[in-house]
Amino acid sequence: MKNKGCLSAGTIGIALLVIVAVLFFWGKSGYNNFVTKEQTVNTKWSNVETVYQKRANLIPNLERTVKSYSKFEQETLTKVVEARSKATSINIDPTNMTEQDLAKFQAAQGELSGALSRLMAVVESYPNLKADQQYINFQREYTAIENSIRTETVYYNAAAQDYNTSIKTFPNNILANFTNFKEKPYFKAAAGAEKAPEVFSE
Repeated sequence: MKNKGCLSAGTIGIALLVIVAVLFFWGKSGYNNFVTKEQTVNTKWSNVETVYQKRANLIPNLERTVKSYSKFEQETLTKVVEARSKATSINIDPTNMTEQDLAKFQAAQGELSGALSRLMAVVESYPNLKADQQYINFQREYTAIENSIRTETVYYNAAAQDYNTSIKTFPNNILANFTNFKEKPYFKAAAGAEKAPEVFSE
């Protein structure tokens, strides 16, 4: 009976060790998987910021070009410059980003998009400005960057979805809650976002 009790205790001990080992390797694998997916999200977010910054970097040259036409509606240009300042002032930490953070960022960028669209519509009334090579160069770069913005935000959303699915499915959600991995917000399509940017030409 004594030997049988010792054997039983030994078996229980081995079983506990096996369970602990399984939990350890599952936890390690799951944690590392979360880290990898989160880093992918952060990289995609960095790409989004880069293309938005490229667009903002176009504004000073546009401003100089437009200012050379003294009769141009300065209020329209001023709104573009102000919208650029607001958009570039918003900095987001992707490791702790909330839906509110992303909505604020997206709203500011949308305001700049609207201001730029209105400016380009006004330029239609200024044939000499519309034909200016610097302005033509701006149009070309602007179109390419807007296309890149759409592409990068789609890539970001795909990475965020993959990460969010990983941390919310059972039993990963238990590990994610324990290790404080939080859901990432998505870019939401703005009205007309499915359309290519309208670029005016002769």
